[in-house]
Amino acid sequence: MISLTLNSFAQINAGQSSPDFWNHVRFGGGIGLSFGDGFFSGTLAPSAIYEFNEQFALGVGLNGTYNKRKDFYKSTVFGGSLIGLFNPIPEIQLSAEFEELNVNRKWEDRLNIANENYWYPGLFLGAGFRSRNVAVGIRYDVLYDKEKSIYADPWAPFVRVYF
Repeated sequence: MISLTLNSFAQINAGQSSPDFWNHVRFGGGIGLSFGDGFFSGTLAPSAIYEFNEQFALGVGLNGTYNKRKDFYKSTVFGGSLIGLFNPIPEIQLSAEFEELNVNRKWEDRLNIANENYWYPGLFLGAGFRSRNVAVGIRYDVLYDKEKSIYADPWAPFVRVYF
């Protein structure tokens, strides 16, 4: 299986209304693509953060994912998240992210498995190395449930880029 995830953030300057506020806002998000033998997954996840200062930032995000495993299931996942970023020193980024997702999974009829529709929470704690506008690291879902999670593992690498 091949997997690719990229998060990016860009600064928008709105000049006329609350210029100081908009100087601290970063827009961006993530794009995910995974595929393998009979499997496809695609994700769009726009987000925005507000940088209070060089150390602290808070933000919100949306998530939309489509998965399909040939002759097995199809699923759609929609939800949102809240993220907090803390840089104790410029090179280190710590993060906490709460995510709430609605999972709608439809199984192939021949499998005789009931379709599923449920809400799934995730609480990710992460740490990474940061160089200017790029942070690379790993995060862990402390609420991970192997039976319900859309993720294969509670550990997930991340790349965050913001401009």
